[in-house]
Amino acid sequence: MKDGFEAVEGPLPQSDDGLLFTNNRVGRIVSIAKDGAVSAWYQGAGGANALTRTASGEIAATLTESPAIGVVRPGEAPRVLVSSYEGTPFNRPNDLVANRRGDIYFTDTVPLTATKPAVMPSAVYELSAQGKLARIANDIARPNGVALSPDERTLYVANTRSSKYIHALQMDASGNMVKRSIFADMNEGEEPGVPDGLKVDTLGRVYCTGPGGIWVFTPDGKRLGIIRFPEQSVNFAFGGSTLYITTDTAIWAARLSAEGA
Repeated sequence: MKDGFEAVEGPLPQSDDGLLFTNNRVGRIVSIAKDGAVSAWYQGAGGANALTRTASGEIAATLTESPAIGVVRPGEAPRVLVSSYEGTPFNRPNDLVANRRGDIYFTDTVPLTATKPAVMPSAVYELSAQGKLARIANDIARPNGVALSPDERTLYVANTRSSKYIHALQMDASGNMVKRSIFADMNEGEEPGVPDGLKVDTLGRVYCTGPGGIWVFTPDGKRLGIIRFPEQSVNFAFGGSTLYITTDTAIWAARLSAEGA
């Protein structure tokens, strides 16, 4: 466990067994090396929240200062990929995931601190590898975490506010949504925590932060159990069979028998 951080988000394992994560309140992406050494991987504008690795090996982020999806590199300003839908700026991009074709799926959410009506609803988008942007859902109350099934034909979306559900968006071979359903209901219990971070393992089991810890579901939506930690988990990522978990101020690691997809 490593602690002493602020607003820890966006964990992304590296090929050298290191880990990146974001401190969006201070404009920093932090690296933890395999030997535990901590350093600033990126420092500057953008306010990166979530991170994903694209098919080309670049690191894309949801940017919150000037809401956008962009590529981040050390020592450079973010390269913006998209910042608006049909000419209207995004609200606050939250989470994202890239598929093997190079498409990026992401959520854009009206901030809880908004003081006036939003110009656009919270929504889920697809940014194709060719740069075409499509809105694929705009009636999920507060879309947050996203993850793809191992065959990339199902996009899972966590709904953080209102009713606590995980939605399953069925995609065709081109990545377009053809059907949507409620995958899992997470409204049980009085423990703190909401659907937020979302990942899938190689067997198609779905993991999602929620009340009491990280909930684990079978591919057909049956709850298997809850992975619990001393602190409330906010987000997490697989690095092989290691699960890296972020809380408000710390990074935890847990060894599992499963491996991330």
